[in-house]
Amino acid sequence: MKAIVLAAMLGLAAASALAVEPGERLADPALEARARALSAELRCLVCQNQSIDDSSADLAHDLRVLLRQRLTAGDTDAQVLQFMVRRYGDFILLKPPVQPDTYLLWFGPFAVLALGAAGAAIYLRRSRRGPDRAPAPLSAEERRKLDKLLAEDGA
Repeated sequence: MKAIVLAAMLGLAAASALAVEPGERLADPALEARARALSAELRCLVCQNQSIDDSSADLAHDLRVLLRQRLTAGDTDAQVLQFMVRRYGDFILLKPPVQPDTYLLWFGPFAVLALGAAGAAIYLRRSRRGPDRAPAPLSAEERRKLDKLLAEDGA
C-alpha cells in the first residue's frame, strides 16, 4: 500500500515538474527557486485553474520565460508581480487582492450561501405546519360560499 501511495505522489510531482521545460530553467538555483515560487502564484490565462508553473499551455510557457527575464534583469518579486498585474490585470493572480472590484469574487460565495441558508430556514419554518397543526376553521361567510359552490357543482 505504501508503495502505491509513494508512486502516486511521485507521479503527481513529476506531472507538475514537466510543465517547466529544461530550457526555461535558470542556471542560478536561488533565482530559479524564486521563479518557481512566483510562477506558482500566477494563473495560466488559458487553463485558468492552474498556475503557470503547472500548465503546459504555450501562453504559460511565454509567461514563465517573461518572469525569468524580469528576474534576471534584477526585478524584485514584488516588481515582477506588479509588472504581470499591470500587463494582464488582477485575474493573473491565483489569489487576487481584496479590493472593491474583487468583492464579488471574495464575498459572493458567502452571500449565496447565506441566502440559501435563509431560504432553507424559511422553508423549514413554514413546513413545520404539518398535520399536527389544524387549519383555522372557516368563517360563516367562507362556509356559505363553499356550500354555494358545492351545491352548484352537484346540480
